[in-house]
Amino acid sequence: MEGHSSARGSRKGTMLKAVVLAALMIVLAVIEVRYLGYDEDAAQGGPGTAETAPVTDAPVTPAIETPEPAGPTAAPTPTPLPAFEPYAVDETDPEKYISAYAVEVDGEAVDDYQAELAIDFGTGDTYSQIDGVLTFRGNNFRDGGAVGTVSMTEKKFETAWTRSLGSLTAYDGYTWTGSGWTGQALIAKWDKETREIMNMYDWAKEQDELVEVVHATMDGYVRFTELETGKATRDDLYLGFTFKGAGSLDPRGYPILYVGAGYYGASQSPRALAVSLIDGSVLFSLGDNETFANRQWHMFDSAPLVCAETDQLIWPGENGIVYIVTLNTDYDKAAGTLSVDPEIVKWKYSTFRNTSTGGQFWLGMEDSAVIYGHYMMVADNGGHLICLDLETLEPVWVQDVLDDTNCTPALELENGHPYLYISTSFHAGWRSWTTADIPIFKIDAVTGEIVWRTDYTCYTEPDLSGGVQGSIAIGKNSLSDLIFVPVARTPNAYDGVLAAIDKETGEVVWEQHSQTYSWSSPVCIYDSEGNGYVLYTTSGVGNANGGYLCLTDGLTGEILYEAALGATTEATPAVYGNMIVIGTRGMTDYGLRLK
Repeated sequence: MEGHSSARGSRKGTMLKAVVLAALMIVLAVIEVRYLGYDEDAAQGGPGTAETAPVTDAPVTPAIETPEPAGPTAAPTPTPLPAFEPYAVDETDPEKYISAYAVEVDGEAVDDYQAELAIDFGTGDTYSQIDGVLTFRGNNFRDGGAVGTVSMTEKKFETAWTRSLGSLTAYDGYTWTGSGWTGQALIAKWDKETREIMNMYDWAKEQDELVEVVHATMDGYVRFTELETGKATRDDLYLGFTFKGAGSLDPRGYPILYVGAGYYGASQSPRALAVSLIDGSVLFSLGDNETFANRQWHMFDSAPLVCAETDQLIWPGENGIVYIVTLNTDYDKAAGTLSVDPEIVKWKYSTFRNTSTGGQFWLGMEDSAVIYGHYMMVADNGGHLICLDLETLEPVWVQDVLDDTNCTPALELENGHPYLYISTSFHAGWRSWTTADIPIFKIDAVTGEIVWRTDYTCYTEPDLSGGVQGSIAIGKNSLSDLIFVPVARTPNAYDGVLAAIDKETGEVVWEQHSQTYSWSSPVCIYDSEGNGYVLYTTSGVGNANGGYLCLTDGLTGEILYEAALGATTEATPAVYGNMIVIGTRGMTDYGLRLK
């Protein structure tokens, strides 16, 4: 008996020790988990914080002291993206397409160019240092046009405000009205300190927060409007040029507007301008009566980009020159002073196609460039998509895209690999006078090779081209499998199609047909849950009600709401939160509120 009792006591002591040891191990595990900042959601790739670490009912033993953490837990290192190092294959060898190119540095010819500064553009979401739509399609990947998320219960929109635009008669007698192609407004949320040194009205300077619309239009003016109310934030700025392109605001938050003439001015030759938004003065201009150009057409519909690290402006022109401007910016926000001292590098080119057709296939870039790393990708008016090394100014690869190209390429990283989506116009008389196949391309941005091609048969008219005049919208979130393409003059001469196309296969997923074609670029917007919608504008040419703005379910193509804008509409919308800004040829700017 006594022996048995002793055995049971021994087992009890052993069990007690085991329980205590287990409790101690659990407590230590809890402490370790909490100090390491672990959470189960984060471990599974989902949301979570260290405050949600698992809770246990194990007893806490006072004898155990909690150690002091060694230091703050380092954030996980993001997986670095592969270096973007494009190269040509046989199909994309630049020597097959580009017959010659030349470089000029501050007016002097240079045989072997090597940049002194290392240009390095990151992904599109890193381009802007302030909130806003600061360039055409938002950033250097040209994959945006909308900022923030939308909150909609009714899935419709209403007019919040309008502003009147005007007209300009160029010195050759041609009259331009309102806002045209590309026509996108710029939107910036300026900090209060910057607003205080601008020539804004006092009420605008005094607001705790203010989002400003900066819209250069074809009547020669730049207008400044408070986003929510439509009130003018400062006096209109008259520059006297027909502004078709969007221009760009400086992504560093510097008060500079870069904007180019899309046609002759009222009394001056066309050019590109850098404008101080402190006092409205022109800081410098370039491109007017350019003697270096191989094409004497000094228009600038392209929206330039700024490399913040090198203080450089990169601006392709329709005269066939790419300008790289070292700005030497001197900006003192506290003192309210701003100046630049530009040093200009120019690159020009010639093509075999242009030469062999007697100049029929034009030189020059009318679309806006994509830049990733130190490589610029831009299409020209002669049917070439060119990848240019901005540090050596040597063409890396060239792809034949067949026709006059106004569609700005859009870049996306898919599993870390860069691809471009682009299409082209149908210029009357170059390939055909009646109909032609318009290709929509997915292109490997590393080699320039075509991944897939989807064609639409389109009609055209002289100076009013069919094909894809707008730019392709790249779907994200719930729309991440799709791109959205506005195809003009298909299947009939005045009809249009918004096509949703599968990124992987190039197959058409759905089509939205409209009675009038579109030159506008669709814009994708998303709610807080990632549900995607597409804003799409038709031109309304020949329609008494003008163009229509449509709010579309991005997955199905169902039109959820549409409204007439009362005039021909070629411009691309810009979106900030629930506010849409778009102008018409009928000389009206609209601020529309999603609801």
